[in-house]
Amino acid sequence: MYRFRDKDMGEKIIDKIKGLDQQLTLMHVCGTHQDTLVRYGLQGMLTDAGVDIRQGPGCPVCVTTPKEIEESILLAKSGMTILVFGDMLKVPGATSSLSQAKTEGSDVRIVYGVDDAVRLAGELDKDCVFMSIGFETTTPSSAAALKAGTPDNFHVLSCNRVIPPALKAIAEMGEIRLDGLIEPGHVSTVIGSRPYEFVSEQYGIPQVVAGFEPLDLLMGVYMLAKQKKNGESKVEIEYTRAVKRDGNPKAVEVMNSVFQVVDVKWRGFPVIPGSGLELREEYGSKNARIVFEEELSDLKGKEFPEPKGCLCGEVLRGIASSEECPLFGTGCTPDTPVGPCMVSTEGSCNIVYKYGKMS
Repeated sequence: MYRFRDKDMGEKIIDKIKGLDQQLTLMHVCGTHQDTLVRYGLQGMLTDAGVDIRQGPGCPVCVTTPKEIEESILLAKSGMTILVFGDMLKVPGATSSLSQAKTEGSDVRIVYGVDDAVRLAGELDKDCVFMSIGFETTTPSSAAALKAGTPDNFHVLSCNRVIPPALKAIAEMGEIRLDGLIEPGHVSTVIGSRPYEFVSEQYGIPQVVAGFEPLDLLMGVYMLAKQKKNGESKVEIEYTRAVKRDGNPKAVEVMNSVFQVVDVKWRGFPVIPGSGLELREEYGSKNARIVFEEELSDLKGKEFPEPKGCLCGEVLRGIASSEECPLFGTGCTPDTPVGPCMVSTEGSCNIVYKYGKMS
């Protein structure tokens, strides 16, 4: 494991957590928090302090459903150029993956952002589909690109989602008793902390928005432990250097002017009301699901099960750890993934496998 700077300070925070004498089950909702937790060996330190931190649905690649992947594969095989982030390439759908479709001759290209996708579309004389994946962190940039104008051949397959409704789903499903939530710093720079407040008010769950350095995460846990000790339930911001209560209103306004909320499934979850983002009607000519409705007709009404034996859905709901999956490290590895949690750099299985191999 990596050592981190100010380790002495980290140990002091751990001692303070121990001094509060709380047994806590927490959930973080960000893949980068999972990376920090495992990479720097914080998990063992916190376990010794009575704190169990579970992975939540904070990896956008991981929560993308098999059907959405099948949509992109079908469009690729129908002759469109698919523009996609590298993390999505090897994620298995129900029948194949974009990587396999590329191997079989489909035009699938890795991009590093929406600007890169728009540029590539402008260079090509064929229909291009950008598989837009992400939470509120990246969606405003896609919205801004569409508002600014894109080539006629540029289309969007929106797999974007928003975080707060997923928190409500976790609270109401009641599968895991949570003593606190560590909210994502990146998302919160856009939406602020205000949208999380209903979770504390309605469900009595303390929350802290934390940054991504080891000390950020440890301080976030300490703040949650203090809330629990004091019988409080509110939203606090540890990541004050980047997050304000009201976030970035201009970014939210741009996002909401191009996208509208819709009901959508998340991997491992049922349909979560108001948790997805789809292009508004005035951007229908950019909506791949509308423009290529005929090509996608074979998937209409179909649902696809999770891969047999894969516990990715359970990991994303916090009711199982990566190591509890019977396929972890044997039938499922980064080279031969069964589920997306082993593919994405923000996926718990990928992170645990990577740093486990290093330790």
